[in-house]
Amino acid sequence: MKRKIYDLEDRLINFGVTIIEAAESMNIKRYVGLHLSKQLIRSGTSPGIHYGEAQAAESRKDFVHKMKIILKELRETRGNLKMSNRVKLFQSRQNIDDIIAECSELIAIFVKSIQTAERSRINDKQKNKLSKTDK
Repeated sequence: MKRKIYDLEDRLINFGVTIIEAAESMNIKRYVGLHLSKQLIRSGTSPGIHYGEAQAAESRKDFVHKMKIILKELRETRGNLKMSNRVKLFQSRQNIDDIIAECSELIAIFVKSIQTAERSRINDKQKNKLSKTDK
């Protein structure tokens, strides 16, 4: 996770792969390890899969909705990583702090993207209202 990838889809796919590897290194002999590893795989791989759906959104409103789902999954993943790390569930030498940092960066990207898309949607609505009143 050292090299920055600027293609967001590739970055999300790589993040998902890293999450799978981290989850596979968790101590699943403990009930909590099994539970959190399964949940981590679900939430941590979801953004990479759902990103394609957002790109194929049927409207700006649909795009924002799908992006918010991705953001929700990223936040869930970060919480899971922090909790699992604090109870020492990871068995590998993998640097979980780097994974948490990448997750936080992705969250920041999606927050900004959502804000921009929502702003554009509002501007479009206002333009449509103005054009209707001009008629």
